[in-house]
Amino acid sequence: MTIYSTFDNLKTEKQELIINAALKEFVQVGFEKASTNEIVRGAKISKGSLFNYFTSKKGLYIFLIDYSIQVTEKVYEQIDYGETDIFKRIENIGVQKLHIQLEHPQVFDFLASSIQEESIEVKEIVKQKLEPIYDKGTNKMYEHIDYSKFREDVDVEKAIEILNWTMSGFGEKGIKELKGIGNIKEFGNRYLEEWMSYSELLKNSFYKK
Repeated sequence: MTIYSTFDNLKTEKQELIINAALKEFVQVGFEKASTNEIVRGAKISKGSLFNYFTSKKGLYIFLIDYSIQVTEKVYEQIDYGETDIFKRIENIGVQKLHIQLEHPQVFDFLASSIQEESIEVKEIVKQKLEPIYDKGTNKMYEHIDYSKFREDVDVEKAIEILNWTMSGFGEKGIKELKGIGNIKEFGNRYLEEWMSYSELLKNSFYKK
């Protein structure tokens, strides 16, 4: 039994409605300004029910951090660490994030906003929970990468930054397009083909011939 056992007993659809409503509100206005009235309105539940599930706004926020960490770790679990090419590694991560973000549209935005959270009430908790996860994720992302493929005159760190920015922007574009498409498999194939054109362009700029 967990401290969220009452919430855990809800149907999955109801849980997701509450989670997504709460994530949306915290992402938009931050912890201090977040309104539980807006959250319950979006989740279509009473305020009494919300506090029965999570006790307080802070309790809900902490739950969402733990929940978002679990979702994020699914990305790392799906990565092929036998792939040593940085372009293919980041491509793999981007595809996994795309699928997860389709199911949990606000999770990555919530984690990004949490890192910037200045509220004294939750700032230290966020730091304790998220810093180890980000450090672990960064280390795993670049584990066993073959950097010898880069040209000697290329600043590898800056090249990887450019690659990450490109994939991030491309992923956001993909999420917007995917929301209006029913066939995920068909979109996924087209998404990969389009990404490959960007990837090849960057490879020609950074890799040895």
